[in-house]
Amino acid sequence: MDAKSNCNHADNDVTSCPAEAPPVFSFEGTLQKNEPVVIQGNNNNPATEKLERVRKWSITRYKCTRQDDRQRYDHMTKLAQTLANQLTQFSVTQKTLGDAFADLSVKTPTLHVEFGLNAEAQRFLSKSNETLTTAMNVFTSDMNTLVNKTIEDTMINAKQYESGRIQYDAYRVDLEELNLGPRDPETLPKLEQAQRDFQNQREQYQRIREDLSVKVKLLQENKVKVLHQQLFLLHSAVAAHSLSCQNFLQKNVQQVSERLTNPAVDAPSWLEES
Repeated sequence: MDAKSNCNHADNDVTSCPAEAPPVFSFEGTLQKNEPVVIQGNNNNPATEKLERVRKWSITRYKCTRQDDRQRYDHMTKLAQTLANQLTQFSVTQKTLGDAFADLSVKTPTLHVEFGLNAEAQRFLSKSNETLTTAMNVFTSDMNTLVNKTIEDTMINAKQYESGRIQYDAYRVDLEELNLGPRDPETLPKLEQAQRDFQNQREQYQRIREDLSVKVKLLQENKVKVLHQQLFLLHSAVAAHSLSCQNFLQKNVQQVSERLTNPAVDAPSWLEES
């Protein structure tokens, strides 16, 4: 596989892809106390080199995929927040327009019915938009938590995993070089220290790998759960908003028709005419 073809992204810290895998060394045997660790090079093994390239590609591809998901969800959240802000301003304008219609309804007796019904319509739509805006703000708040905390936390763990793997490989190479060198009173203490350092780094790397595995599983479960709930609630809020507006406006139009066909209804008093 070619890691380059799958990881062409702007974020170099997260999505940079190695062109070639470095020399690989295998760890043989179980490390016992006071027992030397022997690591043998296997640079000429094509199967091992291929597995190493696959491993590196898998890690990088995972980070690229998670970064793509985070960017897409972040883009969606920002659009939803923009719409919520626009609805807030729209609601304020509708309420102001409704007040203007109501004022004209009082001051224009010949169009009392028309101005009055439009005032009611704009005020109702304004309140309905406020309800929808509240629902969208809840949606964006939960999405921000998912994107900027949950997913970001997992991305940090992925970076720690990559760093731990690099350090683990470095200690492994150092130990292999010492194992291939001469054994004398001067080099034995260095070899023993290298064995301890390698084992400590190996244990630390395994802990980071296990932590990342748990985080990935929890992220997937939490992401699906949060998105399922929030997308359903948002859709329900939009549907309720549209349905309530449709029902009100239909009723509003019916009232206009009835009042216009019966001029006696809501006729201005002689005081309003004077």
